[in-house]
Amino acid sequence: MDIIGIIPARYGSSRFPGKPLADIAGKTMIQRVVEQCKASGILKKVIVATDDQRIYDHVEGLGHQVYMTSPEHASGTERCHEALKLDGGNYDFVINIQGDEPFIDPKQIQLLSSIFDRKTEIATLIKGIHSLEDLQNPNVVKALKTDSGLALYFSRSPIPHMRNIPSEDWMRSHQHFKHIGIYGYRVDVLAKIVTLPPSPLEIAESLEQLRWIENGFRIKTAITDIETIGIDTPEDLRKALKEMKL
Repeated sequence: MDIIGIIPARYGSSRFPGKPLADIAGKTMIQRVVEQCKASGILKKVIVATDDQRIYDHVEGLGHQVYMTSPEHASGTERCHEALKLDGGNYDFVINIQGDEPFIDPKQIQLLSSIFDRKTEIATLIKGIHSLEDLQNPNVVKALKTDSGLALYFSRSPIPHMRNIPSEDWMRSHQHFKHIGIYGYRVDVLAKIVTLPPSPLEIAESLEQLRWIENGFRIKTAITDIETIGIDTPEDLRKALKEMKL
């Protein structure tokens, strides 16, 4: 099974402009993401998909493969699809790795790829929630799944709602999961989902994956016990550097 890893990377983040080129202990953020992806050992190719010449020149200068994509894309999924077409290679699956995950563990990429089979349409990772603070934080996306691992729903609110149980007891009453934002798409499915218009649930929650569920696509999940450290703001980076002791 041939899998390509694609890393969407925009320069124009409103909360952290130039984020992919931010220095992290002597290496840029995008450099660290590429290196972690390659360390997984299961990707036939790793490419960066960007809309900015500065990022393009930097990645190319490091000797990694990069494609210039349209600045009009509304999501990393759309950017991945264009990069896949530009590459022109034959692959079974695409893994979309966030460009602001410099500390992603290669084992998470391996885990995601391990649940791919010919029937898999879309796949992603989830992780157990262990604090009430995370459960109630709208920036932590929650996930519900079936016993077989298919995603039922994603929300910024705590799900399921624990009726007649005080909120302080919710953690003891149910195993809650949060979504880890790495996706795998079967190549033909990726070509279909980028043509879908925004859906009502997606608009309500501001979560792209709900568009796919509303349109009948199945999202397989695998449970990881490895925490991820996404970087949305300069303050997130300062905290991450302290936590990682870099």
